[in-house]
Amino acid sequence: MKPKIIYCYDAYCGWCYGFSDVIKKLWGKHKENIDFETLSGGMIPIESTQHIGSIAHYIKDAYKTVENASGVKFGKDYLWHINHPEESDWYPNSEMAAIAMAVFRDLHPELTVPFASDLQYALHYEGRDLTDKEAYRHLVERYQLDEEDFFKKLVSEEYKEKAYYDFTLTKQLRVNGFPTVFLQLEENKLYMIARGFSDFDSVENRINNIFAENNIQ
Repeated sequence: MKPKIIYCYDAYCGWCYGFSDVIKKLWGKHKENIDFETLSGGMIPIESTQHIGSIAHYIKDAYKTVENASGVKFGKDYLWHINHPEESDWYPNSEMAAIAMAVFRDLHPELTVPFASDLQYALHYEGRDLTDKEAYRHLVERYQLDEEDFFKKLVSEEYKEKAYYDFTLTKQLRVNGFPTVFLQLEENKLYMIARGFSDFDSVENRINNIFAENNIQ
C-alpha cells in the first residue's frame, strides 16, 4: 500500500490550530508520495456541551502558550468570547465540524488537510461559531462546493454517522489527545509521529527515520 499519514484532530482543539501550519507543510511536501487522511476526534461530545463560560478561564491561560510555541495568532473576534463569556452565546461541541469534515472528505479526500486548517482558522481567528451552519458558507464558496448539496448533507443522519465513525476510529487508534499523527506503511504497521504539538523538523525527521528503517526511498 502507499504510505499514509493519518491526522487525528479536532476543530475545537487549540493545539491543533497551532499545529495547522506544520501539518499543511507536511501535506504540501509529501502529498504526491504519501496519502493523507484526516479524522475528527470528537473532543467535545455533544452530550458534554456547556456554555463557553465553563472553559473560558482555561483558554484564557492556554492560548498564549499555543501562540508562543507555534507562532499562530488567535483572533480578536474569537478572544472576545473568551474575555466576555457572560455576553457570549457560544455552546461549543465538536459534532457539526466533524460532520462538515465527513461531507468534505467524500467530495475532496485529497484536500482534507487544508480544509481542517480552514475550519480551525474560522473558529480560532475569525471567531465563527462552528455549531452554526452559517459558519461554513464561506468555505462552501472557497472550495466551490454545491451549496444545496453541502447543507443538505450537513444535517443528514448519513453524514452524522460518518462523523461518529471518525470518533470511533480515533478511539480504536487509542488517541487520547490532539493533535495525534500516525504514519501507516502497511495494514498493521502504524507509527505515531506526533502527539501534541511538534514542529515541522521534528515530524519530518521521524518520517525520514521510519522510511530509512523500512528501506523506503
